[in-house]
Amino acid sequence: MKWEGQRESENVEDRRAQGGGTRIAAGGGLGLIVIVVLSLLFGIDPRQILDQGGGQVSEQQAPGQPYQETPEEAQRSKFAKVVLADTEDTWGAIFHASGKQYEAPTLVLFRREVQSACGFAQSAMGPFYCPGDHKVYLDLSFFDEMDGKLQAGGDFAKAYVIAHEVGHHIQTLMGITSQVDAQRAAAGETQSNALSVRTELQADCFAGVWANRTEKEKHILEAGDIDEALNAAAAVGDDRLQNRARGYVVPESFTHGTSAQRSKWFRKGFDSGDTGQCDTFAAATL
Repeated sequence: MKWEGQRESENVEDRRAQGGGTRIAAGGGLGLIVIVVLSLLFGIDPRQILDQGGGQVSEQQAPGQPYQETPEEAQRSKFAKVVLADTEDTWGAIFHASGKQYEAPTLVLFRREVQSACGFAQSAMGPFYCPGDHKVYLDLSFFDEMDGKLQAGGDFAKAYVIAHEVGHHIQTLMGITSQVDAQRAAAGETQSNALSVRTELQADCFAGVWANRTEKEKHILEAGDIDEALNAAAAVGDDRLQNRARGYVVPESFTHGTSAQRSKWFRKGFDSGDTGQCDTFAAATL
């Protein structure tokens, strides 16, 4: 992905100096935490699981001190800011074409734990978007998880992560999030999970639309980039994660979609570049 030297977004809130401790949830152990974490990556509604941790926070950096980032962290934060800027340009143009003004989200960089309008979160959750404050939360160490445990490396795979979370912001601006929340509140568990799947797949499709439009305007893609994004989408399919965790799958418990579905809807957005092709709620089959 060609990103160096491009504009960096200023809609970034760096909270890395505010935290650095860890919380240990009561019961379960780290193995269980990892299993739960992997099943919730990429776009989980954080209100479902936030504020469940206990324990004490340690290793706090003194208030007022700027965060001392390593050269690797500096490179990663610069990359995240460039990708965010690309989403601002692309979605700004899409909204403008429809006669609307785009309200860009804020990217919050944090370490290990953070407080959002949706509640308390740990970095082990992975990146998430909070509709309550219109902010995307990212611990840059998650990129290590992508390269290692998820085997979903590459710059464009990481860009997809950010674009997916911004996709949830687009859903909020379009009023989709509030509509789905109301439907899920009145639904049973199986139907609620099915609505969650459609929500996540639409965010994948919106990420594909972003990739299409940004490529046309800025020519950022290099050989293999789309494959990186498709691999990242597949790496967090519910079926793959459940198979890894317990050796079998329970389809009615899926909340994000299968590997094939996630890849399909990202590809659909990328191939069309049209948000109108991302109506997963009207799709007869996913």
